[in-house]
Amino acid sequence: MTVVEPFGLNVRDQALEADVQAGLAAVEEGLLEATKSGVPFITEAAQHLVRAGGKRFRPLLVMLAAQFGDPYAPGVVPSAVVVELTHLATLYHDDVMDEAEVRRGVDSANARWGNSLAVLTGDFLFSRASRILADLGPEAVRIQAEAFERLVTGQILETAGPRDGRDPIEHYLDVLSGKTGSLIAVSGRYGAMMSGADEHVVEILTHYGERLGIAFQLADDVLDIASDSHESGKTPGTDLREGVATLPVLHLRARAAATGSPEDLELCAMLEGDLTDDAVLAEVLRRLRVHPALEQARRDTVRYAQEARATLAPLPAGPAKAALEDLCDAVVHRAG
Repeated sequence: MTVVEPFGLNVRDQALEADVQAGLAAVEEGLLEATKSGVPFITEAAQHLVRAGGKRFRPLLVMLAAQFGDPYAPGVVPSAVVVELTHLATLYHDDVMDEAEVRRGVDSANARWGNSLAVLTGDFLFSRASRILADLGPEAVRIQAEAFERLVTGQILETAGPRDGRDPIEHYLDVLSGKTGSLIAVSGRYGAMMSGADEHVVEILTHYGERLGIAFQLADDVLDIASDSHESGKTPGTDLREGVATLPVLHLRARAAATGSPEDLELCAMLEGDLTDDAVLAEVLRRLRVHPALEQARRDTVRYAQEARATLAPLPAGPAKAALEDLCDAVVHRAG
């Protein structure tokens, strides 16, 4: 069994692995080409996160979905470049909103060049994605526009918070469906659509991507608390320190409200306090790691991954379907 980088998906078929590897290599070339500008400084800023690497999870899904049609069809690689450019653009904007200093192991664009340039660089990437989309046809443009609307709506809902009387956990899952699930759903849709797959296959892979996208983000939520930074490359407690109420925190709050447990209420108070002190953050992480709220978040991650896997049932058996099923396991494994 060999391993396809960068996400680390095990692929059990050499022909499929070769197709995916070739596709991802072409995507990397496409990303570098799409981020070039006649102004060298713009090129440097636009390629900052491209060259920092990343999981390339969305392009990987495009390549796997394209296996249900013609994986060499001319629109497959450009559509993968589009979804990754869009994702990268949102990272530039997210880092400004979160005042992040580090992204993918390097200085964030806003930390290096300031907020204004980071926002404008994100806009530059959106414009380049739009240019590529224009060559893929009006249907591709419409799909991207609808997904981007959902993505932005999810971000707005996250910023605004749940309305009075709304369950915070339901609100959060709706946020993730838009903010993360929408673009990963488009990845599955583009891969199948651009390869010429049947319409029912396109719909299946769209729904698969949506559920998998939510599971992917929930796994990140768990990792923020449970990970070992040496093993995962993710600094534990980053979301907690930034005041982001991820799913484990929301489960903790719900449990504290339901039971009135002094220990849970104390932990909630600590989370609302100053976590800039490393010792305090370490104590919060220690307590959360053994708390039932974290295990509940893991179960939710597994549930969404299982729902994603279940949507694949009507697809014909073969290496591509097996790889998509294994991708569900890979996402869950991150939260293990």
